[in-house]
Amino acid sequence: MRITDVTVEMVDLPAQPPFRWRSGLPGSEPAVVGGVLRVHTDEGLVGEAHTRRGLIVSDLVDRRIRADLTGRDPLMRELLWQRLWELDRIEELPIYALGLVDVALWDLAGKAAGMPVHRLLGAYRSAVPAYASTVTFGSVEEYLDVADQCLEVGYPAIKLHGWGDPRRDAELCQKLRAHVGDDVPLMYDGSAGFDLADAVYVGRALSEVGYLWYEEPMREFSVTAYRWLAEQVDVPLLVAETSDGAHLNVGDFIAAGTAGRVRTSAQYKGGITGALRIAHLADSYQLRAEVHGTGVVNAHLCMAIPNTTYYESLVYANPVVRESSVDANGLVQAPTAPGIGFDQPSW
Repeated sequence: MRITDVTVEMVDLPAQPPFRWRSGLPGSEPAVVGGVLRVHTDEGLVGEAHTRRGLIVSDLVDRRIRADLTGRDPLMRELLWQRLWELDRIEELPIYALGLVDVALWDLAGKAAGMPVHRLLGAYRSAVPAYASTVTFGSVEEYLDVADQCLEVGYPAIKLHGWGDPRRDAELCQKLRAHVGDDVPLMYDGSAGFDLADAVYVGRALSEVGYLWYEEPMREFSVTAYRWLAEQVDVPLLVAETSDGAHLNVGDFIAAGTAGRVRTSAQYKGGITGALRIAHLADSYQLRAEVHGTGVVNAHLCMAIPNTTYYESLVYANPVVRESSVDANGLVQAPTAPGIGFDQPSW
């Protein structure tokens, strides 16, 4: 089997329902041109991957990717993964684009084998609990109301995205703990909004009330700054969500002693192949590798990675609407279709 073409179908995506992130970050997106990247073969099998950045990805395919992949064996995923990293050296590929071809190749391989991708990866579980990952709401009272709704619809754990104000966010986190009690796992995501001093302030507040993890409080450029933070707070840091370099950069975070847990994902770590590298690296050090983001690709990763805890399910609105893939018991079941199973768009 050989690759005959790589294409990107443009798809007009409507504006997202309105929601906010922390101060300084844009929230919901307006209408955009997305894309479906497809890897075609001479045996008629086609693998695909979805992106919200269709124009950018189409340009990369036209200028670099198609010519490099055409004629190659699509089942030699490791070779092709390495090829994309070679192209990254001259293109500085956007982090979200680096793994798209890899996802499409895994989709193709699953279809060729007649198996869902997580079984090709070596399935570990058939269901995983999902935590409710909030957007940014208007007040402490609204967050508490949203938390109650999340628990009522079946989510067993909650992660906050706050306002990006260290004192307000610290107060919010402590009030949520008092509100839900000690038995509900709680997490907090700083969305890289703080410098070191403010990150320490929030981290100490989280430590006092037993948060499960403290995620990306600072931009992930300086491993040294994260080491200093880890030395000053007791809450476990969840690190390396958006750092470039996949397993190579995550290795530095671990070696520096910053990692209570590490982030992995197809979107930010070079596809499924990169995500697995990080999971295995973390497992070598008895660390959890927590899968970042929603969607069917990440569901496959959650089923295949033994040292992960939850599936991340975004809660965009109040009233809370539970994600369709999460059942009333707060579980995501393993996908069953061959390949990735893009039975609905994964934008």
